[in-house]
Amino acid sequence: MKISMIGTGYVGLVSGICFSDFGHEVVCVDKAEEKITQLKRGEVPIFEPGLSTVMERNVTAGRLQFSTDLSSAVADADAVFIAVGTPTRRGDGHADLTYVMAAAEEIARALTDYTVVVTKSTVPVGTNRKMADIIRRTRPDAEFDVASNPEFLREGAAVDDFMRPDRVIVGVENDRAQQVMGDVYRPLFLRDFPIVFTDLESAELIKYAANAFLATKISFINEIAALCERVGADIKSVAKGMGLDGRIGNKFLHAGPGYGGSCFPKDTSALARIGQEHGVPQHITETVIHVNEAVKRRMIDKITDLCDGSVNGKTVAVLGVTFKPNTDDMREAPALTIVPHLVGNGANVRVVDPQGRREGEALLPGVTWETDPYIAAKDADVLLILTEWNEFRALDLSRLAGSMSNPKMADLRNIYSREDVLAAGFTAYDSVGRKS
Repeated sequence: MKISMIGTGYVGLVSGICFSDFGHEVVCVDKAEEKITQLKRGEVPIFEPGLSTVMERNVTAGRLQFSTDLSSAVADADAVFIAVGTPTRRGDGHADLTYVMAAAEEIARALTDYTVVVTKSTVPVGTNRKMADIIRRTRPDAEFDVASNPEFLREGAAVDDFMRPDRVIVGVENDRAQQVMGDVYRPLFLRDFPIVFTDLESAELIKYAANAFLATKISFINEIAALCERVGADIKSVAKGMGLDGRIGNKFLHAGPGYGGSCFPKDTSALARIGQEHGVPQHITETVIHVNEAVKRRMIDKITDLCDGSVNGKTVAVLGVTFKPNTDDMREAPALTIVPHLVGNGANVRVVDPQGRREGEALLPGVTWETDPYIAAKDADVLLILTEWNEFRALDLSRLAGSMSNPKMADLRNIYSREDVLAAGFTAYDSVGRKS
């Protein structure tokens, strides 16, 4: 099949490259000439394990191309996927559909034969029908259908998620569109991965509901963690005891500094807004949003307490600033709340992150970037663990403590034990949901 992917951001690029690995002919389109030039040189503009290997394999095989020419890419396509950004709109929390609707109009002008226009972008309920109206108004003669195909890719494991998904959700209105989408995902169907066909509105809402539920688990366990600290319980034991219940499961029950990334913050906000607009307030989701913000502030209090009430003049070594390990994504990362607070209150902040510097330099002004945790910790007052990269899980704690002026640790990912940290020479240790 011939597939066009409009947008080479995280979702579009991963999806386009992986579709080509299914054997489809894929053209990835973007208006950013610099990005397309970079891709044509064989350079992947995002950090995602394994993606560059898959891209190189399919470019070499002639199945994968990159272009700035949307019209030619769409003209002969069987399916055109829209994977442009839907950021949170300023002022009301809703998803900004400007780029989606602009892409739909441009696609409409380029259609030649029957095509299924598919939204990969996360969009509010009703968007696909509005998009279809735009296409019809722009090209009354066009033969097309729309489909909703939300993505469920985890950053850091996106290639594997695409190739071995828990499920694929496809919203369609008729058999013809379903046949095309079935052919698109045929390699997964043949390997018995679940392909769920449903209506447009259900497909749109599944994405928001799934992300809001996962965000709820994170906020819930973080509230329980705060209670653990007050009553003397251990959040790891509590989470393990909960997670062994098959109805609950152990995923997303890891206490920490709050959720971030490109999906959870904007999708919970959008779902809350959708509920308000339809007169069905999503009270749980609204509370999840508030709890997540409060968690970040609580982390700041932990760090301040370790600094005897003030970070002014203190040196803080920060390990990890991306919102999760195995990605360079800084969007809505807890570090973007915590680190600026430290800098703004007079702390000397040194940052180490295996992939975060490229975006972080612009987002975290006033910090010093180091490449080695031991260099960052030298003469520091506090060692702060914000992202649980594997590189930070087996550090020489004695070496760190011995090089610090005032060896204290704020382990906001609970990757070390209090006993090991104190035995290594640290004088104070705090974590999330465990005895301090």
